Amino acid sequence: MPRLVLIKHSLPLIEPEIPAPKWRLSPEGERRCAALAERLEPYRLDRLFSSEEPKAVETAAILADRLEIPLERVPDLHEHLRYRVAFGTPDSFQASVARFFEQPERLIFGEETAGQAHRRFSLAVENLISKYPDENLGVVSHGTVISLFVARANGLDPFELWNRLELPSFAVLSASDLKLEVIEDRVV
Repeated sequence: MPRLVLIKHSLPLIEPEIPAPKWRLSPEGERRCAALAERLEPYRLDRLFSSEEPKAVETAAILADRLEIPLERVPDLHEHLRYRVAFGTPDSFQASVARFFEQPERLIFGEETAGQAHRRFSLAVENLISKYPDENLGVVSHGTVISLFVARANGLDPFELWNRLELPSFAVLSASDLKLEVIEDRVV
């Protein structure tokens, strides 16, 4: 049975003066990708897809090289749009994300609602599954959209899932019905 593995990118270099969608991997994030690749080997991924954000692309490139599989960047796999959101404090960010998940059709912060982010990401993932129905697919993306997708498909609390997913981490789903099989919330 084909699987869909949703992979949260590795640890970025946090630069508060630069919008988060432009952050790149930190040296520690690059190192963590080796352990991530080892943990992904048993899932025998046939293809890897990535958000176009640098931290996701860099994570995916390291994984594709180590796993010796093709990689493709795909529009609409990016994080919840929030280019104009200041980094702030960890507590204020956490509170904003909690409200974002609690009120999915209300614009809480950033440029799209949770509902809009979920619809965009879901359509992109469903298109990949339709295009490669008999293959194990990996998608390197971001915590908020992965949490929305997995939680809605499996009746979970998205905020709790978002809090669980470390940098990097992944969730394994059946590609046919999107049922959650495994969450590896801490790779290193």
